[in-house]
Amino acid sequence: MTTELAPVPPPQGATDPTPTPAPRRRTADRLAFRWPVPPVSGVVRPRLLGVCLLLAAAAFLAFAVETSVGDIELPLTDVMKALVGTGDPGTELIVHELRLPRALAGLLVGIAFGISGALLQTVTLNPLASPDMMGITQGAGAVVVAGIVLGWDGGLGTQALGLLGALTAGALVYVLAWKRGTTGYRIVLVGIGIAWICTSITDYLLARGQRFQAQAALGWLVGNLNGRTWEQIGPLAITMAVLVPPAILLGRQIRVLQLGDDVAKGLGTRVHIVRVAVLLISVGLVAFGTAAAGPIAFVALAAPQVAQRLAGTPFPPPLAAGLTGAVMVLVSDLAARKIIPDTELPVGIVTGVLGAPVLLWLLIRANRAGSGG
Repeated sequence: MTTELAPVPPPQGATDPTPTPAPRRRTADRLAFRWPVPPVSGVVRPRLLGVCLLLAAAAFLAFAVETSVGDIELPLTDVMKALVGTGDPGTELIVHELRLPRALAGLLVGIAFGISGALLQTVTLNPLASPDMMGITQGAGAVVVAGIVLGWDGGLGTQALGLLGALTAGALVYVLAWKRGTTGYRIVLVGIGIAWICTSITDYLLARGQRFQAQAALGWLVGNLNGRTWEQIGPLAITMAVLVPPAILLGRQIRVLQLGDDVAKGLGTRVHIVRVAVLLISVGLVAFGTAAAGPIAFVALAAPQVAQRLAGTPFPPPLAAGLTGAVMVLVSDLAARKIIPDTELPVGIVTGVLGAPVLLWLLIRANRAGSGG
């Protein structure tokens, strides 16, 4: 004979000990999602997504206007038809052979510099960390100038020399900053020292070279989109197709590094491997971008900070930073072509004028926060 015990109700005023499932939390700046098939989950930031879409539209508009500007002004409708292959043969020849390489160079170089700067600033926890400040672009410039002035190119082009110089400078920064590991603070300090060494070497080579050699080197060192060809676009496009996806996929590991090396190791992140991977990706992007258009100043420094404030994120978002960099380069090149009539200034002059106030603002902000020394 068996008896069944009825459940005893809880005393009056007592709470039910059985926990109820908590509802999904939704905040205004992020939405979590989970798909059963395929098993994918993640977080979407509506503001960041909207900013990326607006920046992509602005970059495309600047790209189209850049293609329409020249000795013969073309309407945007004719440019669009030429881009899709439905325009008249004369317009298609002008757009595809003369103007499209320059516009694509500005678009791709801006994206490369913006993503590279965002990665470096995130992994070093320093808004002043960028290829301009850490000697990577200076290393590329020193090797290119050496090849032009001393004839040490060995049959290599400007892109190969720029890649060699950037990789060498990046390797030196990491090796000299190593002391039972690396920290963002040491990487930045060593990078500034490498930058000044490379700048001194470049100045010495310019003073030693002949007049036409110095002029050719200076035209490249300022950062210039004049005379870009398809031969310079191909390697840069392939490099970005290879390096941009892992740069975006490494976002989670990079954000974990912001918690500190000890916490990141406790969460299972291989700190040094992630840091080396980020450095290699950043160096590769900025090396091919610099080789294609020269070291365009301040784009890698300013674009991530502008994108971070537009998106409202605690770190520079790589994709938004790349799109911001593209808009900055294309708009600056348009301004460089229109500021002085019948004169096309190098785009690096305009970005330097626009980026210098951003650098001063970052220094003032860091000093007020107590980290500026």
